[in-house]
Amino acid sequence: MHDGPTDGSDPIDADHVALLQAFIESHGFLSWLDLTVEELDRGRIVMSVPYDEKLVNPGSPVGSIHGGIAATLVDTASGFALRSTFDEPTTGSLATTDLNVTYLRPATNDLRVEAEVLRAGGSMGFTDTLVSSVAPDGEQKDVAVGRTSYRLFRDADRE
Repeated sequence: MHDGPTDGSDPIDADHVALLQAFIESHGFLSWLDLTVEELDRGRIVMSVPYDEKLVNPGSPVGSIHGGIAATLVDTASGFALRSTFDEPTTGSLATTDLNVTYLRPATNDLRVEAEVLRAGGSMGFTDTLVSSVAPDGEQKDVAVGRTSYRLFRDADRE
């Protein structure tokens, strides 16, 4: 069981990272986003999505990325962070039970998402997530924060 954020000292086996990236690349929507795993530790993940015109709100004068992309990143990164707490991250499953996203400012460049597990118990897991983007002034700025909860199924049997 994992009961809180990590300090990056508990890395995940490189094979699991490769399997995760292969899953993303075979997933229609996630591959369309061009989602990439940047870092993966037990209970923590960093992922990125490059800026692309196809993600922009139609008619946006500043080229802001649709908020649904940030929400997808919160949900996806949180699920993968929780899965990393499983004894075998490639088995079992999980289901989102609550997804809360608060938007702070428009995203107008590449997106970065970092999710940390707050608690991963026997049947429920909780995460905090931060989505950031490079602002027009060149600084990396937070564009959304998220908190999620999930029902965890640590083995193949669903109860």
